[in-house]
Amino acid sequence: MKLQLSYPSKKVIKADIQITGSKSETNRSLLLQALFPNITIENLSNSDDGAVMAKGLEKVSGEVDIHHAGTAMRFLTAYFASQEGKEVVLTGSKRMQERPIGVLVEALNDLGAEIIYITKEGYPPLRIKGKKLIKNKVALPANVSSQYISALLLIAPSLENGLELELIGKITSVPYIKMTLALLNEIGVVTSFVGNQIKVEPKYQVEKTTLVVESDWSSASYFYSIAALSEIGAEIKLSSYKKDSLQGDSVLTEIYKDFGVETSFSQNEIRISKIAECQNSKVDYDLSNAPDIAQTISVTCFGLGIACHLTGLHTLPIKETDRLAALKTELSKFGAKVETDSESLTLFPSENIASGVTVDTYHDHRMAMAFGPLGLKTTMVINDAMVVSKSYPDFWKDLKKLGLEIEEL
Repeated sequence: MKLQLSYPSKKVIKADIQITGSKSETNRSLLLQALFPNITIENLSNSDDGAVMAKGLEKVSGEVDIHHAGTAMRFLTAYFASQEGKEVVLTGSKRMQERPIGVLVEALNDLGAEIIYITKEGYPPLRIKGKKLIKNKVALPANVSSQYISALLLIAPSLENGLELELIGKITSVPYIKMTLALLNEIGVVTSFVGNQIKVEPKYQVEKTTLVVESDWSSASYFYSIAALSEIGAEIKLSSYKKDSLQGDSVLTEIYKDFGVETSFSQNEIRISKIAECQNSKVDYDLSNAPDIAQTISVTCFGLGIACHLTGLHTLPIKETDRLAALKTELSKFGAKVETDSESLTLFPSENIASGVTVDTYHDHRMAMAFGPLGLKTTMVINDAMVVSKSYPDFWKDLKKLGLEIEEL
């Protein structure tokens, strides 16, 4: 589906938006529930990724196709490897079969798992024969996707001897690791994270526990971008969020102060307000702990006509698409000057924003949503717009609530 976006019908944006649970927390909680059935989950994400994860966990044998869901691929690899008596072929989309998983497979096989590559070494699809994993010590590079690390930590309490995990080198995406450990603690699992050593004690049974999934901060990022690109007085309320969030992307509350956007917390909602014009001509952020908001920030800066230098983006080339290359290509269509290398992006200031541009989304939900707020500044067309269902199916409907003119072509 193609959508055409144009200027909003009202000048000062005000709206209340309800965002469903975090995709990251949902998939972690679902895996823990599969291991410990006494767990109940509230405010699950309504995303495609959440649905794929839940469906995959129900399988005992045969093919498990997770389509584009990278989190599900990593988490289910660890889950099925530790499930004695289950044997599956874990596969996904063409792009998923281009995304590396060797680091995780090697770690699991070191623990005694039986995982075989079906077509290409280091990549899905995988044939996994579930085994009882007795070994409890393993090491892996610290600068890999945190999902590899979380996958191991999530199954750790169900292992007979728990897990001792050594991370080699500089750790990235620490908030996601801490989110996983906090969820384990919430169900009564004893953990420790000292230096580069993580320990998870075995847990044979969990008392009846309810996990309440916080709404998704990655999804909130697009509304921060809208507020930043709006006139002073814009106000957007989002539910349901915690001030002491476990999600790394909650750093948005600090970053967007640089763009004149203030956040206030009240019970389970946040109020995002545009209180001043952006006074910066350039911003510089290390997003090692929150790489998923790089696209949003890049588009915000372009829309404001300011420069940015973003680092810590080494995981972006292996996401749903090569996000660094895609950002450079799509921003350039609007007249931006962008430079990238293997782990950073530099955007130079631009006074003019081209209109009538068609944005390609590369089967990547975040490409579609990151460019959506630019509809406040120019007219454009978004190709394959419903790719947003991967994490936020109601995205375009919610943007209409803010007054953006959105028409299906």
